[in-house]
Amino acid sequence: MFSTFERWVAFRYLRARRQEGFISVTAWFSFLGIGLGVAALIIVMSVMNGFRHDLIERIIGMNGHLVIYSHTNSLPHFESLTEELKKLPGITGANPSVEGQAMAMAHGNATGVMVHGMTVADLEARKSVSDHLITGRMSLFDRPNAAMIGKRLAEKLGLILGDKITLVAPEGNATAFGTTPRTRAFEIAAIFDAGMIQYDATFVFIPLASAQKFFRLGEGVTGIEVFTEHPEKIEHYKDEILPLIANKNARIFDWQQQNKEFFSTIKVERNVMFIILTLIILVASFNVISTLIMLVKDKGRDIAILRTMGATQGMIMRIFFIAGSSIGAFGALVGTVCGLLFSWNIDAIRKWIESFSGTDLFRAEVYFLSKLPALVDPNEVILVVTISLVLTFLASLYPAWRASRLDPVEALRYE
Repeated sequence: MFSTFERWVAFRYLRARRQEGFISVTAWFSFLGIGLGVAALIIVMSVMNGFRHDLIERIIGMNGHLVIYSHTNSLPHFESLTEELKKLPGITGANPSVEGQAMAMAHGNATGVMVHGMTVADLEARKSVSDHLITGRMSLFDRPNAAMIGKRLAEKLGLILGDKITLVAPEGNATAFGTTPRTRAFEIAAIFDAGMIQYDATFVFIPLASAQKFFRLGEGVTGIEVFTEHPEKIEHYKDEILPLIANKNARIFDWQQQNKEFFSTIKVERNVMFIILTLIILVASFNVISTLIMLVKDKGRDIAILRTMGATQGMIMRIFFIAGSSIGAFGALVGTVCGLLFSWNIDAIRKWIESFSGTDLFRAEVYFLSKLPALVDPNEVILVVTISLVLTFLASLYPAWRASRLDPVEALRYE
C-alpha cells in the first residue's frame, strides 16, 4: 500500500533538524497525548470493570442469587419446597434462612446489625464466608449460642474469639410494666473477612434454630436462598421456580432487583468516564492536525521539488498521512502497554503510593471493597485502540490533502 520511499520520507520529516525543532517537539506532545489518553482510558475502564465484578462476586456470594420470601414474613413447611428447588436443573443450592435486623452490644458499644440464621452445613457451603475465616473454625458454629461476625464488626465492638455479643430484638417482651427489650447473648465462634465492608461490619450469623426462636418464627423461616449455575441468566430460573410457589403465598426477589439502582449508577458512571476520557484522545488528535499543518508549511519547498521530480499528488498525500498516522499508531501502542501494565499491578502501585505518602487512598468505608480491583477486558482494549487509531487517521487526512494540493510553482516562488 505504501512504498518504501514514502515511508522513508515520512519518518525523515518527523525527525526534524535543529532549525525545525519546534515541529519535532509538537510531534512528541501529540505522541504523548495519544499515549496518555489510551493508557488512562484502559486503566479507568479496567478499574470500573474490576469494581463491578468484585461487587457482584461478593453480593451473590454472600446472598442467594434469588430469594423466596413469604408475604406473611414466615414461610412454614419450607423443607418440601427446598427439596423441590434442589431438583430443578441449573440450581446448585437452596438454603432456608432467617433474616432480621437487631441491635448488637458488647463492651459498652452498640450498633445495628443484620442477623442471618443458617445451618452449619449451609454456612460452610458459602465459600465467601467459610473460606475467609481469620480466626475460629466452622465446627464451633454448631452450638445453639454460637455466632459468627465480620472483621470490622469485631473491631467496632472490641470482640475477639470466645467473647459474648448481645443481640437485642426489634420487638420486645410485653410485661405488666410495659414492653421490655428481648435480648440474647451469643459466643463468638469465628470471625470472617469477606472483603466488603457492608458485610464485614453488619452481618451476624447464628444457627437457624436459634434465629427462629430469637425472631419468634416458630418452625418457619423468612426465606429460601437459591443459588444457580448462571446468575446472569436469573430470569430463566425465575420462570422455572414460579410454578412451585404459586400456591404458597410467596414472592421472588433476585440479586439484580435488590441492587438495581446500585449497578445502574455504576453503568452510567462507566459510560460517562469512557466519553470523557475519549475526549483526551480527540484533543491529542487535534494536536496531530496542527503538527502536520506546520510540517506541510515548513516543507513547502521540499514538496515542490518532489513534485517536479515526478512525485504524484497521491504520493505526497500518503507521505504526510504516514507521518500523522505513525504518531497515533506508536502513541496507541505505548499507551496500551503502559495501561495494561498499570492495570495488572494497580493494587501494588496503590500500596506503594500509600506507604510513600502516608495517606489512605482507597478507604474501604468509602469504596466498599478492601482492595483496588482491576479487570482488563480484551474487547474494550481493542475498542480503545481502534478509536484512537481512527481518530488519528481522520486527523491526518486534511493536512495530507493540503500537502497534495500544494502548487509547486507557487511554493518555489515564495522560497
